[in-house]
Amino acid sequence: MRVLVTGATRNVGRMVVDELLPAGVDVRALTSRPAAAALPPDVEVYEGFIGRPHTVRDALAGVDAMYLAPYPRTARTVADMARAAGVGRIVALSQFNAAEEAASDPGGWWWYAVEHAVEKTGAEWTMLRPGEFMASTLEWADSIRAEGVVRAPFAKTAHASIDQRDIAAVAAVALLADGHAGRRYLLTGPETFERKALVRKIADAIGRDITFEEMSREEARSHMRGNGSPERVDWYLDLLERSEWDPQPALPTVAEILGRPATSFADWLSRHLDFFTGTKSPA
Repeated sequence: MRVLVTGATRNVGRMVVDELLPAGVDVRALTSRPAAAALPPDVEVYEGFIGRPHTVRDALAGVDAMYLAPYPRTARTVADMARAAGVGRIVALSQFNAAEEAASDPGGWWWYAVEHAVEKTGAEWTMLRPGEFMASTLEWADSIRAEGVVRAPFAKTAHASIDQRDIAAVAAVALLADGHAGRRYLLTGPETFERKALVRKIADAIGRDITFEEMSREEARSHMRGNGSPERVDWYLDLLERSEWDPQPALPTVAEILGRPATSFADWLSRHLDFFTGTKSPA
């Protein structure tokens, strides 16, 4: 079996590669930076980017299953190319609230666009819908090290954040095993925490007081302006605001699929303490 991992040097995609290798399948990685990718020697590396579909064509030859990173502008083209090349199974990274986006905007401007593109191919598909990443807290690392401060909006917003390695592990199962076709998996961590509670956990772990300074929505919007289109920024802030009164529940999906508990925030944090205390940079 040959599996193509797109976005293979991005956060989740790189972890999908690592999850697939022990299974003994042929792993092919698509990356726009092959020289800097530092992928294992037994991974077949192709230079390309799903945002430029013509660079994907050669990597699809002989592929049985594909992990599709989210890139809505070209998702339909790449998904159709994959199906035409004989790819029979596609596992796509989506987002926890994709269903609500589909209901409010049937045209689909981001996550639903990816899901819709994959569904239309006629291939077996599985959608991975994770919530907030535990790694999102790394955005606070610089200010924690420099000032002992976290500045963020919506202090009481509450999510069951997930370790990206758990997402990758679920992706590998869905790529390799039968029984996952047509499923939309809502993926979370094992516990729901407010943002302020996460800050307290980081403070306890590093043995340092950390102050939480709550930003206004407008301050946050201005701060995030360079991280995406205004529509995406507002969409994200809407999610944060809503989860103050509608916390994201912790679901058992990861444990049910993997046969082990989802990774706790404490375990994730123990592997990333250097970002909050030392010289490692989240970038």
